[in-house]
Amino acid sequence: MTTTLYGIPNCDTVKKARAWLAEHGVAYHFHDYKKQGVDAARLAKWSEQVGWERLVNRAGTTFRKLPEADKAIADADAAIALMAAHPSLIKRPVVEYPGGLLVGYSAEGFAAALG
Repeated sequence: MTTTLYGIPNCDTVKKARAWLAEHGVAYHFHDYKKQGVDAARLAKWSEQVGWERLVNRAGTTFRKLPEADKAIADADAAIALMAAHPSLIKRPVVEYPGGLLVGYSAEGFAAALG
């Protein structure tokens, strides 16, 4: 398994993560949520690993623009359907690497997992 970074290219946090990976010589594949989407099966796998609550970006513009009924996410199935329909709702970046999954960016977290 190779390392894959999922995100949106113009996101500042994704830019920081990509810079960290380059600086530390970690080879990775970039997957653009906006252009390529993320399938429900992958979102379900991530949800099992880290919990859907951690994957949903409630701080972003996309979440704030949702109808109130959609914001009241009841369970993993509802969260997965919402994230599949609106990839910008997925917290960024998500990094799949051999042995684990990172959600969000922190230099310390990246160093511990990938360094």
